[in-house]
Amino acid sequence: MERNLERKGTGKVEALKSLEREIQQKWNNEKMFEEDAPTDFTQSGKEKYLVTFPYPYMNGRLHLGHTFSLSKCEFAVGYQRLKGKQCLFPFGLHCTGMPIKACSDKLKREIEDYGCPPRFPEGGNTAVVIEKPDEPVIVDKSKGKKSKLVAKTGGAKFQWQIMRSLGLSDDEIVKFAETDHWLEYFPPRAIQDLKAMGVKVDWRRSFITTDVNPYYDSFVRWQFYRLRDRNKVKFGKRYTIYSPKDGQPCMDHDRASGEGVGPQEYTLIKMKAVEPYPEKLKSLSGKPVFLVAATLRPETMYGQTNCWVRPDMKYIVYQIKTGEVFISTTRAAKNMAYQGFMKEEGKVDVLMTIVGQDIMGMGLAAPLTSYKVIYTLPMLNIKENKGTGIVTSVPSDAPDDYAALRDLKKKQPFREKYGVKDEMVLPFDPIPIIEVPELGNLSAVTACDLFKVQSQNDKDKLQEAKERVYLKGFYEGILTVGEYKGQKVQDVKKVVQKKMVDSKEAVIYMEPEKQVVSRSADECVVALCDQWFLDYGDEEWKNQTRGALAKTETYAEEVRKNFQATLDWIHEHACSRSYGLGSKMPWDEQYLIESLSDSTIYMAYYTVCHLLQGGVVDGSVAGPLNIKPEDLTPEVWDYIYFKDSPFPASTPIPQSSLDKLRNEFQYWYPVDVRVSGKDLVPNHLTYFLYNHCAIWPEDPEYKWPRSIRSNGHLLLNSEKMSKQTGNFLTLTEAVELYSADGMRLALADAGDTQEDANFVEAMADAGILRLYNFLEWVKEMVANKDSMRSGPLDSFNDRVFAAEMDKGIQETEQHYDRMMYKEALKTGFYEYQALRDKYREVTMGDTHRDLIMRFIETQVLILSPLCPHICEHIWQVIGKKGSIMKAKWPESKEVDDVLVRSSQYLMDAAHDFRIRLSKLTQPGKGKKEVPQRKPNHGTCYVAKTYPPWQHATLSCLKQLYDANGKQFPENKAILTELKKKDEVKKYMKKLMPFVQTVKQNVEEKGVHAMDLTSDFDEKQVLLANVNYLKYTLELESIDIKFSEEADAKIREECCPGKPFSMFSSKPSVDVRVSNPQPSSGHFGLIVPIQEGDTLETVTTRMAKQERGIKDPKQVTLLRHEDPELGPRQIPQFAKPEQGRCKISDKAVFHINLELKKVSLTENGQTVDIGSNLVYIVS
Repeated sequence: MERNLERKGTGKVEALKSLEREIQQKWNNEKMFEEDAPTDFTQSGKEKYLVTFPYPYMNGRLHLGHTFSLSKCEFAVGYQRLKGKQCLFPFGLHCTGMPIKACSDKLKREIEDYGCPPRFPEGGNTAVVIEKPDEPVIVDKSKGKKSKLVAKTGGAKFQWQIMRSLGLSDDEIVKFAETDHWLEYFPPRAIQDLKAMGVKVDWRRSFITTDVNPYYDSFVRWQFYRLRDRNKVKFGKRYTIYSPKDGQPCMDHDRASGEGVGPQEYTLIKMKAVEPYPEKLKSLSGKPVFLVAATLRPETMYGQTNCWVRPDMKYIVYQIKTGEVFISTTRAAKNMAYQGFMKEEGKVDVLMTIVGQDIMGMGLAAPLTSYKVIYTLPMLNIKENKGTGIVTSVPSDAPDDYAALRDLKKKQPFREKYGVKDEMVLPFDPIPIIEVPELGNLSAVTACDLFKVQSQNDKDKLQEAKERVYLKGFYEGILTVGEYKGQKVQDVKKVVQKKMVDSKEAVIYMEPEKQVVSRSADECVVALCDQWFLDYGDEEWKNQTRGALAKTETYAEEVRKNFQATLDWIHEHACSRSYGLGSKMPWDEQYLIESLSDSTIYMAYYTVCHLLQGGVVDGSVAGPLNIKPEDLTPEVWDYIYFKDSPFPASTPIPQSSLDKLRNEFQYWYPVDVRVSGKDLVPNHLTYFLYNHCAIWPEDPEYKWPRSIRSNGHLLLNSEKMSKQTGNFLTLTEAVELYSADGMRLALADAGDTQEDANFVEAMADAGILRLYNFLEWVKEMVANKDSMRSGPLDSFNDRVFAAEMDKGIQETEQHYDRMMYKEALKTGFYEYQALRDKYREVTMGDTHRDLIMRFIETQVLILSPLCPHICEHIWQVIGKKGSIMKAKWPESKEVDDVLVRSSQYLMDAAHDFRIRLSKLTQPGKGKKEVPQRKPNHGTCYVAKTYPPWQHATLSCLKQLYDANGKQFPENKAILTELKKKDEVKKYMKKLMPFVQTVKQNVEEKGVHAMDLTSDFDEKQVLLANVNYLKYTLELESIDIKFSEEADAKIREECCPGKPFSMFSSKPSVDVRVSNPQPSSGHFGLIVPIQEGDTLETVTTRMAKQERGIKDPKQVTLLRHEDPELGPRQIPQFAKPEQGRCKISDKAVFHINLELKKVSLTENGQTVDIGSNLVYIVS
């Protein structure tokens, strides 16, 4: 895929990619990431670290979304290796499930229908139409993402076109009509792409799933035997999302849209039609006919006043197996057809098709209501994709119903249009049935008045009214009618439902919470299926899992709450299917184990698979222990995974081999961190916890997961990734464009929270430049290190740089510990590089060799988890032995915070000085003239204490801050206290701005911003850096004084931590200085001479004007022996000193401003130098 990248060249990225290939080859040759358990790990003394990532599905190339999540594993391993742990990052490849089988079958059908290669009809490139004309897709706003089908396929309609979009030729595509080819083609390419990224994976432990791999198949079958033994797997009819087209349950991984959607239970209210029936239904006279309405609020049926139908909506009339006749939408009937309603499963016995108008005004006998007969009335906004299309009306407690009924009562033309008689509407008023605090016993009526709802078209106001009524009504409402009068609504909901079901006035009905579309483009229903299921609703198992969650680190409270919410609602999960790829249910081989159920404890298989499989992902070759898959009986697996299981007597496998396998498992387990996208919390990650609890119930400390790291989805350039829009990157494309380390840098910078992260291509491009420039700078430092300063590290800026490096190392360590990689990148690279730049600036290039080399060493160490290739390369450049992959996290000393703050004080002061100086040299607002001469002298005033009114204010603020739980009270409370202070009464205008400044400083710098005095000597800090201040401010001299020496106005402006500066221009007389050296490139200068100047100050001033003068000490300054005649004589280029005298470094210049003359005192004599001098650069 082509990207619009404006690059001047690709030399830098190609250089990085070249060294990455070299480094990867070096790691491969050294088997750097192959890790084995110690023979006796209990004596090894080395801590282990096992990190895993949900194996990606092998129906395409890995994309940047996969890469973002797995990068968290990768970064964690890099860091934990530095911390001295033995780290294992295994990586499996998932092939279980329906998608591969569905895709291969689609290819076969397309070949049969359109030839090979197929010739599709015109319009074949249009997007897949998931919704039917009368059944629009319900947008899942809570997820806010396009269907996977559209996002991944780029809108291609046919499977052949999808395969072409992957860059495959027609000759290659035809092979994918066989499922085995998918398993042969994509896994090695996934491994190849991951290796190009530089992942620290032990590839010996890689495998594919399904029964194609006999070793993994044996492991999964063992797992399910043990789950059944422990009564976790059960059989029976269960409501589940079901694809009629595929003829099997449709699990999350099998869906093109609707991930996470489950069955929604409704109470189906049976409203019996009263004879005589309308003309359209005359043929059904004598038969029991029911309009069936799906409701979530059965307890409100006491208040029914009418039934809503949509006049133009199509309904079907059909007979169910009891002989009763139901009327609903086709969609609802289709759901019922798979829930035991019909004579034959999946078939609806349709008697006739009608529209809503055909049954308008029909009389109904509804359960529980006090009205003997109610009528069907028109509602125009009933949706076909929710419920049955028949809506029961309770205007007392449903704002929509009340608004619609009120409109009908008010508008006679509306009634007449749909043939509704007055007696069907006007006598029916809302029935008080539930007392709701603050809303009374007609909560919908009250809410509509409260939110000023004028009609049923006030959608936004009605929404607010509904939110208020439904929440408050359910949790606080009290039923006021019927046999459950006086009880809370939330307590009687199920009881009322049961009452109606038992009396055959209602039935239980299920449909998907939202639309679900399978990967075969079939709209799913809810079906009662005979199936094996995992009983996640079992309270004992659920509570055990809650206990596991309590011990699991989730890194974010939001993640923990998501788990807790999932555990509250989770119930049975279908674990079997009859279509797709996978392992067979060991005791019932007509079923396959579905993809969310064979992927819950496979992390345990990682620990041993390298010894079972012979380095091939499909297990077709036996591994180092030469164990045959058929010998891996359940008892053998028990011995490996259960420490108290006896050695199986009948096994042909030597005990030493099984002991080795057991040792590997006992050493590596439990999983130290499982990393995944947040969308897997309500399914895979929860099942992951459940199954670990079930398989190892007696060993929670050493077998249950220790931590789970969840992350948000990945945006690309602030937009959702989609092939359809072209905003899409595969892993291999990203590495090709940005290099592995450039991509990794941008992935780390993308984000760490549960919010969607953002991979910015411009950031990746900038990362390439940063990394390349860092490498080039390191080479320069290594080449020139002998010319750098050495000796004691006792200067102010040396000590500051050392302390700031220590602080940066410690802050970065904290971020890595919390798996916050964006923050680790910030403190461990961006800010760490800025420390170096500041050090070079404040020392004006006079850096210390030892500190620069320490900086390079520590920088590559703390950056290596994120960008390992360039760090490994630099490790070699600076002469380190061995690999950085075996290095240790850098040591750091306790940080001298006072020293660090004093350095920040210096930088803040220099910044303030620059701003003040800039204002002096720029024309004021409305003024055109710039000051004639730039200031060349500064005076900096430092305060020992605050002015009395500020001192009193700070003391008061500190007291209020401490008394208010380490936070400031409201400004009103602060002002009330400060008004009591006599010291501040004259400064009321300045008071609150000062308070706001203090509050902001506390937020940015901490509570020490309220200290009444500095904890370091400000004057000494500035004096120690006076040369830097002169350099950065381009001044010739600076005086540092205490504020006591200044006038009252300056004393008022100056306070601790905030020095005050003034600038001036010293009087001077200009002298022309010429250079007689032929072809030297040096120019004549106009140099101002000040009273008391020396040779050093004059030549330094000249070097600032003339860039050709690299070192002022190389300048020889000459005066004419005859100041009047000398400048007029023809110069002798071969004898530049002829007629001129050399000015010594002991000479002092004097000026006469009135006469504009310059003289020189040297060796006790004073001479006039005239208006011209000569300089020579050696």
